[in-house]
Amino acid sequence: MLNFLSCRENGTLDPLALVRAETTRRTFSLELSKEQDVKRIHASGVNSLDLDPAESRYLLSGGADGVIAVYDTHNLSGTPSSTAEAVCTVGRSHRHVHKYSVETVRWYPHDTGLFTSSSMDKTLKVWDTNALLPAEVFQFEGTVYSHAMSPVAKKHCLIAVATMTSIVTLCDLKSGSSTHILKGHRAAVKCARWSPRNPYLLATGSQDNKVLLWDVRSAKSSLMSLDQHNGELATSTAAVNTAHNGHVNGLCFTPEGLHLLSFGTDHRLRLWDTATGRNTLVNYGKICNDSKKSVQFTVSRGSSPDVVFVPDDSSIAMFDVFGGTSLHRLVGHYNYVQCCVFNPDTQELYSGGSDSNILVWVPDLGRGEDYEESKKQKAEPSQRSQNLQAYQDTWSSDED
Repeated sequence: MLNFLSCRENGTLDPLALVRAETTRRTFSLELSKEQDVKRIHASGVNSLDLDPAESRYLLSGGADGVIAVYDTHNLSGTPSSTAEAVCTVGRSHRHVHKYSVETVRWYPHDTGLFTSSSMDKTLKVWDTNALLPAEVFQFEGTVYSHAMSPVAKKHCLIAVATMTSIVTLCDLKSGSSTHILKGHRAAVKCARWSPRNPYLLATGSQDNKVLLWDVRSAKSSLMSLDQHNGELATSTAAVNTAHNGHVNGLCFTPEGLHLLSFGTDHRLRLWDTATGRNTLVNYGKICNDSKKSVQFTVSRGSSPDVVFVPDDSSIAMFDVFGGTSLHRLVGHYNYVQCCVFNPDTQELYSGGSDSNILVWVPDLGRGEDYEESKKQKAEPSQRSQNLQAYQDTWSSDED
């Protein structure tokens, strides 16, 4: 780190290289926080989490008990130890609470004035955050597994809704109605994700083992169906033109939008080129995925290489996105991990699981030789003496 600072001062290094190096160091050193905690609100498992994109401050959670909570993750206590309190909750006593399990919660991409929630009660609700009342309610024929809004769209306010039926419904926030449907899957659609690069590109995953890419301006058919064999002759005709050999219940674009990650119940994670639809054939190994719900995983931002955080049973596996190398494993939950979300500003990770807990994973700033050296040099004499006292014999002596 000191070498980076010296090179930056001399003008021999791009200033962004220092930021990238520090971001990478923080991302790779994540561990369960001993000082930060999130207050336990949910009586059942936590199914979905979302961090507001405007400030990266307010954490939204949806649980199997139907409860929705909003937490303030900023530590304003003035002390290292803090517990993120719930700013507001839609509890069981709220008259507009979901009747059954909340499967997905999402912030409105541009501010914290709105958020959306979808549930097993076959509804999608658009909430006014200040009033904590639904501004709009969309009703569907089947269970809603997942929904998503484009993070970059400026000309449309469409919500893609994945339901128990084989169709994907697009709901328009401006008109308050379902604009059109996307037909292409042959079984229940488990997950949907918008591209962070193209406001009209949508990816969907289904129980028919397929991942389809759509241009929502043309809803007649999908752009392409991702093929794990890249068009080569498969050993089984049933496996031809399928993304996985099991249900697809997790999708995530890389931050620049050039690649898509898909997660299936065949215990495989796959990386796709969104321009060509080709399977990059990166091998991440076996990752446990027995979930019947939509699984929420995430990718880091600003590190080199990029890191994907994937729920793996009761832990979170970390992989190099483009190399497939297993980097680390975050262990702390007592039951299945259902969701995780990454904070790009602080390189912190939040995860929710079937144990009803929301855990905070923070960078271990004590790692690294440069950090230890600078820490020793900057330590005040009084602090050094305090540290030494911990290792000295404090028993009294007759000579004293």
